Amino acid sequence: MASDALFHFSRLAGPGREWQPLKQRLDGEVLPALTRSGGTCWGMWHGLFGLASNELLVVTCWPRAANASVLLRDALPREMAVHDSADFVATVRPDDVSPRTKPGLYVFRFFSLANVDVEEIAQLSLTAWATFEANTTYAAQPQGLFCERDRSAARGRMLLLTWYDGFASWQASRAPHPDASANFQRRAALTNGTTAYATRLT
Repeated sequence: MASDALFHFSRLAGPGREWQPLKQRLDGEVLPALTRSGGTCWGMWHGLFGLASNELLVVTCWPRAANASVLLRDALPREMAVHDSADFVATVRPDDVSPRTKPGLYVFRFFSLANVDVEEIAQLSLTAWATFEANTTYAAQPQGLFCERDRSAARGRMLLLTWYDGFASWQASRAPHPDASANFQRRAALTNGTTAYATRLT
């Protein structure tokens, strides 16, 4: 059963050229403040492709009704910028809020879609993972598939976070088991495009 927590995604930028000073400020000041407000850090990632060198992706976990966006913005120093944020809830994964710890490649993939298709996309994904994860030619594991907490608008986003042991596995996984491939193709037909970031845990 998927977790009932709120997963708040944020793409943050620091004032310098590199992400390390941003991480230091987040670890030392921002995340402790969020913990006092009831949040926990699910993961923090720096970019390999698709992000600026001074950006980090941060996912924090909260009670379902929390106003996480406001709590995060209030905790951030003025010199930090929020380039993107969203309140997500889990569909079929994860089933808890344990922080991500496994080293490797993490790919964030955002889907643009009609909100009425969220449940079908989640089920297609869950069914496909049975053979996708069992493939012995690569190592991959979907970490979470999220939809927006507020789905009152006609269109929205979903977020898929997938772990790979490296780029070789990511490349090999482009040709999964035919059963998984068929479901992924049906899933793609329900979306209006994707945006992806290749990252590593900090």
